[in-house]
Amino acid sequence: MTLDLPRDLPAALTDRAAAWRLVADLAAFWGAPLVPGAGHTDAELDAAEARLGLRLPAALREAYALLGHRPDLTGNQDTLLPPAELHTDRGCLVYRVENQSCAYWGIPLDTLDRDDPPTVCWPDTAPSVEPETSPWTARLSVECLAVVLLEPLFDEDAHTDAGEVDTAALEGWTALPRLHEPGVDTRFFAHPHALLATLGDTWFSLRADSEEALDELCERLPLI
Repeated sequence: MTLDLPRDLPAALTDRAAAWRLVADLAAFWGAPLVPGAGHTDAELDAAEARLGLRLPAALREAYALLGHRPDLTGNQDTLLPPAELHTDRGCLVYRVENQSCAYWGIPLDTLDRDDPPTVCWPDTAPSVEPETSPWTARLSVECLAVVLLEPLFDEDAHTDAGEVDTAALEGWTALPRLHEPGVDTRFFAHPHALLATLGDTWFSLRADSEEALDELCERLPLI
């Protein structure tokens, strides 16, 4: 299938339903479509609410219904926690953990009454240290979309590559609108047959839809 991220991403940043449609399109683009009814069930989500004693935002319930049991889309590098592992810490509902537990992502508890609340991130520290949380995304649905854009690029069984690149010299790639809040250094670039993410100033991860496309694109990358 074709994927037009420059066309479809702007609407997904402000419309939750559009974000879920784009999540489904991304899964299909990588050849692993979402299967209706294959995510986490209402019973699992209700059990998490009862255990935690709080309400899960609508966007989080919708994300789990779509993306439950899909680590290929959510867990190649960092981990989207299953409902049974959701917990609270630092005044937040923790839903995602960095692959070496060096950082955590959460929803501030005082925003759980919103259908699509903002998200924050903080580094791992000793229990006696109170780290500052940093704004991550303006909406949880945007964070879920960012996860599905990024995590498949780390799938070692797919057509992927990584290294350092001069982003100012990229040709044939379209810079996509930023998904994250100011200060977060993740950017996405689209190609008709591939997706590239930069993390920091130069490090990139790339995935193409075929080995031939990957080889051709890597030959043209302005590597450092």
